[in-house]
Amino acid sequence: MKTWHYALIVLLGGSSYGILSTVVKLAYSNGFTMTQVSGSQLITGTLLLWLTVLFTKRKKLGLAQIVKLLVSGIPVGLTSVFYYQALQTLDASLAIVFLFQFVWIGTLLEWLIGRKKPTSSKIISIVILLIGTVFSSGLLTGGMTELPWIGIMWGMLSAITFSAFIYISSSVGNELPPVQKSAILSTGGLMTVMVLFPPTFLLNINELSGLVPYGFLLGLFGVVLPPVLFAIGMPRVGVGLGTILAAAELPVAVIMSAIILAEQVTIIQWVGVVVILGGIYVGNLNLSFVKTVPSMNSSTLKKKEA
Repeated sequence: MKTWHYALIVLLGGSSYGILSTVVKLAYSNGFTMTQVSGSQLITGTLLLWLTVLFTKRKKLGLAQIVKLLVSGIPVGLTSVFYYQALQTLDASLAIVFLFQFVWIGTLLEWLIGRKKPTSSKIISIVILLIGTVFSSGLLTGGMTELPWIGIMWGMLSAITFSAFIYISSSVGNELPPVQKSAILSTGGLMTVMVLFPPTFLLNINELSGLVPYGFLLGLFGVVLPPVLFAIGMPRVGVGLGTILAAAELPVAVIMSAIILAEQVTIIQWVGVVVILGGIYVGNLNLSFVKTVPSMNSSTLKKKEA
């Protein structure tokens, strides 16, 4: 395949995440609860992944490796719970903005835990991202005063746990086939949700039959497709371009909430979306000018000395 094919694959992976909030809102409008929605997503997604593992290449693991991956999957379950709690009180177009803060939270974790100081482009990117968040959240129009703070809290918690998942999962199981690794991580997330909220809804056939379509869509677009598509495309397009392409989740979430859920998205919020995407782009720029100026000056001095 050509490079743009892999870029399209990563774009589809990012877009998949953007679909979730709209599906969850539709499930809520039909009377389903957060417990039912998050549980059905992880059950369906995990089953689909393990079915795929049966027909793909896999590697034998020791008990210690399995436990490590299962523990690494805990943030997956928590992110689902926190984000879907936020969607109970926030519009889909706003909830995604708070989840999206994982960009700067992840950088902070990398600095504090990994001792990796952020680059100049990263810091500039974070500043732009925060400016975009101000626009998207409705703060400039006074909309933040009308937002339930409990929703904001759940949204920010989802960003923290999602950042933790990205940080932890990037350092474990990298030697495994992508589908096998994703299956074990999602199993850890499923176990977490089941401990917090026992899936009693599985005993009610009437509820289960109505929940299946939502669980399938959420499992497919939230648990199966993103990690698999990223594993295929990211190595080919690179982390820089890959991050930009994966950011498609935000505009997709906003567009779907405006079209399907008929949520009101103001021009200022659209400006915020564009600013956030611009911030991610800046974060992936190679500030080559800053890096090349010293070498240019030193070479110039050498010529003068000669």
